[in-house]
Amino acid sequence: MSAPPPGLLPQGEEEKQAPSPCGRGLGEGTTTVIEAERVAQRFGPRTIFRDVSFTVRAGEIFVILGGSGCGKSTLMKQLIGLLTPNEGSIVIRGHAITGPHGAAGRHAMLREIGVMFQSGALFGSMTLLENIMLPLEMYTDLPEPGREAVARVKLGLVGLADAAGLKPAEISGGMAKRAGIARAMALDPPLLFLDEPSAGLDPITSAGLDRLILDLRRDLGATFVVVTHELASILAIADRCIMLDRAAQGMIAEGDPKRLRDESTNPSVRAFFRREVLEAETAR
Repeated sequence: MSAPPPGLLPQGEEEKQAPSPCGRGLGEGTTTVIEAERVAQRFGPRTIFRDVSFTVRAGEIFVILGGSGCGKSTLMKQLIGLLTPNEGSIVIRGHAITGPHGAAGRHAMLREIGVMFQSGALFGSMTLLENIMLPLEMYTDLPEPGREAVARVKLGLVGLADAAGLKPAEISGGMAKRAGIARAMALDPPLLFLDEPSAGLDPITSAGLDRLILDLRRDLGATFVVVTHELASILAIADRCIMLDRAAQGMIAEGDPKRLRDESTNPSVRAFFRREVLEAETAR
């Protein structure tokens, strides 16, 4: 999906503020960082989901999960302001990004979020270091040595300190995901969105990325919203989750994923967590 670098405001429209190299205690002092109430999305006559309501608490890893085509990435687009819901309301860190004042809320929110897109969305003509430095160059007053120092620390946080001079074509898929996370953290946003971070990765690389997310939450106090259908990652990192379902056109479960796996009586939830095929799917 096409968008400006994550967490950025139009240049000159907000006072520039230099990020700290290692973060700033992300999520401090806030209990609820996201409130979604009865959110719906339709494209023409097709309903993707409706009546989706949930909250995200500061400092947790919150996962939006479900099968293919259920609307996970669509919901994330709504949360980061790229798509306006047909119905319902969304509040991000106190900013209402829907309704009559939604444009102002989205503008205020942009500096407070970082986004890692599914492909990484790195600029191919730039080195990893230059990719991380770009938002710092555009939206802070740091001199070049300061921008480089911050960018190197961010790369170090994701285990890419030795790859700073490489370009995206010269690195693996797992490294590109890590670089995307580093760029999302460049301006120290309090809230990070990761779209399918484990997609296309082998099990070992995926497990390493899960470990990285857990470490960043521990070390920075970061709040993460992760979109994924990778079962191993969900069980490894999620504090809470919601599950969307294409057939139900909405949310069918919410809570600790391990409890949903072990205790849910919903056939679709049980099938997802136990890798079972529903009879309705078999009949198709």
